[in-house]
Amino acid sequence: MKHHIKATNAPTAVGPYSQAVKIGDFLYASGQIPLDPATGALVSNDFDAQVVQVLKNVKAVLNAADMDFKNVVKSTVFLVDLANFKAMNARYTEYFGDSLPARSTIQVAALPAGSQVEIEVVAHAQT
Repeated sequence: MKHHIKATNAPTAVGPYSQAVKIGDFLYASGQIPLDPATGALVSNDFDAQVVQVLKNVKAVLNAADMDFKNVVKSTVFLVDLANFKAMNARYTEYFGDSLPARSTIQVAALPAGSQVEIEVVAHAQT
C-alpha cells in the first residue's frame, strides 16, 4: 500500500506532488530545495546556507517516515553550477557521515524558486 508522507518541519510541496511516498520498506522522497518551512521563501542566496537548508528539509522528510540519513540508499543532487561540487560535498558529508549512499550529481540549467541546489533521496527502512 502506498502512503503519502507529510513532514510538518519541511516546506510544503510547491506543486502537485507529495513530499515523499512510502511503499513497503522504501521511501521515495521528492527533491528538496532550500525553502524555509515557516515562510516558504528561499533561505538565502548563499550557496552554503542553501545546502544546509536542503539537508535540513531532507532530514525532516526522512524523520516524518521514521527514518534518517542512515536509511538513504540513493541520492541525487542537482546543482546549477558544478563549481559548487566541493562545497556541497563538505556539507553533505556532515549529514550523511559514514553512511554514504549511492549518488548521482547533475548540473542543471535552473531549479525552482532560484535555488542553486536540490537533493532527492530513496531510503529503505531496514538499512
